[in-house]
Amino acid sequence: MQDKKVSLGDVLVIGFAMFAMFFGAGNLIFPPFLGRIAGDQWFGGFLCFIIADAGLAIMTVLAMIRKDGTIWSMTDRLGKIPSKLLAIASIAFVGPILCIPRTCATTFEMGMQPLFPGLNSWIFAAVFFGLTYILTIRPSAVVDIIGKFLTPALLVTLAVLVIMGIVSPIGEISDVATTDSVMREGILAGYQTMDVLGALAVTLIVVGNASSKGYESHKSCFDVIAKASIVAVIGLFVVYCGLAYLGATTSMVDGAANLNQTALVVFITEALMGKVGVILLSLIVTFACLTTAIGLVSASADFFSEVTGNRVKYTTLVLPICLFGFVISNVGISSMIAIATPVLNLIYPILLTQIIMSFFSDKLKKDSIYRGAGLVTMIVCGMGILADYGVSGCSIVYSLPLSNFGFFWLIPAIIGGVLGALVPNKQKVK
Repeated sequence: MQDKKVSLGDVLVIGFAMFAMFFGAGNLIFPPFLGRIAGDQWFGGFLCFIIADAGLAIMTVLAMIRKDGTIWSMTDRLGKIPSKLLAIASIAFVGPILCIPRTCATTFEMGMQPLFPGLNSWIFAAVFFGLTYILTIRPSAVVDIIGKFLTPALLVTLAVLVIMGIVSPIGEISDVATTDSVMREGILAGYQTMDVLGALAVTLIVVGNASSKGYESHKSCFDVIAKASIVAVIGLFVVYCGLAYLGATTSMVDGAANLNQTALVVFITEALMGKVGVILLSLIVTFACLTTAIGLVSASADFFSEVTGNRVKYTTLVLPICLFGFVISNVGISSMIAIATPVLNLIYPILLTQIIMSFFSDKLKKDSIYRGAGLVTMIVCGMGILADYGVSGCSIVYSLPLSNFGFFWLIPAIIGGVLGALVPNKQKVK
């Protein structure tokens, strides 16, 4: 089979789709807040943010497509049962349980309520998930719909907002940061987006789309997605940089100091463009959330269809996932996030260790290395969760190196991997 030559048009469409699905509305709120607290150090903080956010996300995409493009290639060295549990938990939380309903709730709170205060959330959710269902039901069209139509609209609205902020800055940029470590805040903000989980879903979608476009061999699929990843990273870099700058211009503005992330975004748009700004924000949030919801529903349906051995079809799963999101987005979303957070704090680091080690799979031959790193990471992160709930003695994990950056589990994971390497190998080397 002859490899298809990579087309610039395909690279741009897939790249734009990746950008839109990574961007999401949740990520919209982080760069402006970081810029505000960083003052004139905003660019340094932004660089740390983009590395910890887009850097880790694209690393995950590349790790997956280096192998077979599935989540199983990231988890299979843990063993059959742990691998399946981690994969299912990861997709469940990045999809139906948390992120999909949150896209709707965020759109309603940031995009719709400022314009239509009396709008009923149930009616809005029905419209939102109705659109999501229609745009997701045809899997081969998902990436093209996002990449050709929704993403350009998203980019235009973002460009207008950023250009307005550059031409007419909201205020002067403070020469004093309001945080002890701008670098730490940038890394933490990027880490907290948890886009590595999003990358699992994004990769599932773009691999399928690349295949439908004729990139059927592993080499051609890798080439087109790797080049599309560059497009996505450039887009994320430019947009996040602009948003961080806008936040920095509020660092000396009265009334901005006590605003949370969401309120600051609203404040910036109102300060720059008044009522027009509120409408623009509504467009940005709606496009960002809709594109993310489409991607996540598509990936979730595809994944769970595969888990059932395709006994339950993709098209059959799209509807219940949308209905689940419809209900959760209106009832108990805050409680759901509170429940989900400790679980995410557990599975996210375990997944990261497996992804990082996958780049060295040629050197790390023994499965016990992966299992040792995963087990120790699970124990340490579990202690961190218990410490957050006030369990005595568990807070010792926050004294570990890199805890200020949210990576207190990293050194223990390395130790766990080393211990795993010492376990006698009783199985075939892969």
